Amino acid sequence: MRNPSLHRYATRPGLYLTDDGGADVIVWSETAQHMWVSVIEDLHEPSVYYDIATPLAQDHTLALPESLQLYPVAVREVPKVGLRETLFAMQGPEYGMWSVHIPYLKDGMRYGIRADGAWNPKRGVQFNPYKILLDPCGKGIDGQMQLVPEAFSYECSIDAQGNISGSAYGPMSKLDSLGFVPLSVVIDDRDEHKHAGDPEHPHVPWSTTILYELHVKGFTQTAPWLPEELRGTYAGLAHPQTITYLQRLGITSVELLPIFAKQTEVAVAQRGLTNYWGYSTLGYFAPEPSYATARAQRAGAQAVRQEVIDMVRALHEAGIEVILDVVYNHTCESGNEGPTVCWRGLDSASYYRRQNDNPGALLDTTGCGNTLDFSNTRVISYAIDSLRYWAKRIGVDGFRFDLAASLARLDGQFSKHHPFLYELRTDMVLGNLKMIMEPWDLGESGWRTGQFGIPFAEWNDKFRDATRTFWLTDIHNLDTGLQPHVGMQEIATRLCGSADLFATDPGRGAVASINIVACHDGMTLGDLTRYSHKHNEANGENGLDGSDNNHATNFGVEGPSTNPAVNTRRQRAQLNLLGMMLMSLGTPMLLAGDEFGNTQFGNNNAYAQDNEISWLDWSWYHANETTCEHQSAQMHQLLAVRKLIALRKTIEQYQHEEFFTLLSLLGLLKPSSRVQWYLPDGTTPMERDWFDHHVRAFSMRLASKHRKDVIIVVNGTIEDLNMKLPDDCRWRLLWSSSDQEPSCPLNTESWLMHQDSIALFTVE
Repeated sequence: MRNPSLHRYATRPGLYLTDDGGADVIVWSETAQHMWVSVIEDLHEPSVYYDIATPLAQDHTLALPESLQLYPVAVREVPKVGLRETLFAMQGPEYGMWSVHIPYLKDGMRYGIRADGAWNPKRGVQFNPYKILLDPCGKGIDGQMQLVPEAFSYECSIDAQGNISGSAYGPMSKLDSLGFVPLSVVIDDRDEHKHAGDPEHPHVPWSTTILYELHVKGFTQTAPWLPEELRGTYAGLAHPQTITYLQRLGITSVELLPIFAKQTEVAVAQRGLTNYWGYSTLGYFAPEPSYATARAQRAGAQAVRQEVIDMVRALHEAGIEVILDVVYNHTCESGNEGPTVCWRGLDSASYYRRQNDNPGALLDTTGCGNTLDFSNTRVISYAIDSLRYWAKRIGVDGFRFDLAASLARLDGQFSKHHPFLYELRTDMVLGNLKMIMEPWDLGESGWRTGQFGIPFAEWNDKFRDATRTFWLTDIHNLDTGLQPHVGMQEIATRLCGSADLFATDPGRGAVASINIVACHDGMTLGDLTRYSHKHNEANGENGLDGSDNNHATNFGVEGPSTNPAVNTRRQRAQLNLLGMMLMSLGTPMLLAGDEFGNTQFGNNNAYAQDNEISWLDWSWYHANETTCEHQSAQMHQLLAVRKLIALRKTIEQYQHEEFFTLLSLLGLLKPSSRVQWYLPDGTTPMERDWFDHHVRAFSMRLASKHRKDVIIVVNGTIEDLNMKLPDDCRWRLLWSSSDQEPSCPLNTESWLMHQDSIALFTVE
């Protein structure tokens, strides 16, 4: 029997369901010699393909490649794993595309790809028809990879501890991987446009955006307001009480750690751990099934996907944007010795970057064993198709690109004019979304903060490091008689939107600076004040993982303390960090839990901790806050953060995208009509003051064209200071990290500012 004709031109990879009850499947591989689509059915169920397929002999090995090349459609039974496989020979390649029309293919059916070609791993070519592969454009995934020799393309053995013996450059494995690796699942989304549409996207302006980075499972796993079946799930994040918490906090946009389907790396699995964060992508179109409810997981990939859509819709109805953390810089297949589940088996030489002088070795600028090759236009198109799918079909509002410098390398060098960045800027769908870059990677000259240009925002690591140093390690230095490292010039530059980094591109505003003091990658804000050193013992890497440069201080006690004086200083330090972030020009981003001082027990790299280390501890939380606001430090801090976020939203000075001063470009002393600076005695700083690290107390007045001026008062010393405020008006204290709360406007010329604290005033 000949394969039915394709219903479309094979120009864009994917699975396209057709009106005749079948589907066109298109896969890209430039160097494969033969390809098949395998439809997988359970052995105990009757096959829909018996009448059109040629039976192959039953055995535990795959009769490839010779047998399959004889038949356009063949079927084999594999009793060892209880599955039946019907293989459809694909036609091609045409411009690198392979295609086939498969009859009777419908929603929920499982399938995979097999590819045959040369086996020459020393040249980066690793085709192995014995390995069944995921459709790289598959919208659903079923199953997990098992750590067994069948999952690897090369001959190997694995002992009881998971240690692998074998060489990736050795002989090709002839063990069939069917039943030991995940499969793609058909998703029928053709009629979605006929149903009730997504609520209007919130379209929150950058100038009013408050970002909140969270992990779907970690945020909801112990939430006391959720029923057990919703904890750790998309549905738990969509729950009305979860959304109420986010709204009351003042969040406008949630930034979700990866929710693409993921796979735990072999090295992590060998230590008995799992990849919790999800920066190990298994499928760029499929959501992670483990975050769905148990009921949805039982129902299948379509139900899992629907829970993601429902989550996005629920957040949109509440006016909250959904931004996804996405990982296009590498895949879950790790280095040369990693498993083969998709891209390595489809066309390793085209998908992955390789060392110029050793094409058999993968080039790694990500620290994860491989790097996708974004100099290949097909890889760029693949990523763009994935992003458009999540934007159009799932309805998300933006993306945060992990290790984005890896996505913008041409001939190994970073370029802000990279074709991928150009596609993002000009795409009719993506160009209207929020796009945030993590502006570095681990490659040569990988630090690129401030260099991505319009319309991209970027995580500002200089803001993070300067803020931590000023409020934490420098305070420790002053306590112990050592010299501080950050003074007025650096901290003022960060308060004003980091013009030294982001004003280099005409038209780019302060909102391009994503101001962070803590994120998933590192210590929590609370732990920065509890631990001077990382405590990553649970990761099983002998303390070699995670940064040693945390800019943290424990205020005299490593870990939890019962000393009231220590805890008072710790909480004030946390509010200093949060106050600095929320009072600075730019776009603030909170790490979930920092608003109440959440802990990871000093672990600054909790990527593999799917347990109480990473899950937010809600044991202190009570929905009826009026009865407990004075009962816990967590609630006290939460209320303080809520108040400051609410104040930020009402202050006109923060509703603009432009810089108020170009400190580093135009000179520190250049006059500005929008900002004025004062020393504690009320005088204007001299040039020497800006560069003196011991000048750590000052005031910053932000003028408003239409509303009241505000003034930010900083005391970065370890002494209480009388801070003289401008005497041309009366000032009212709005917020203070040291809990100073006068009930009336100031009638005195100066304000007694507590040691190491920050405060916000407005004109009365």
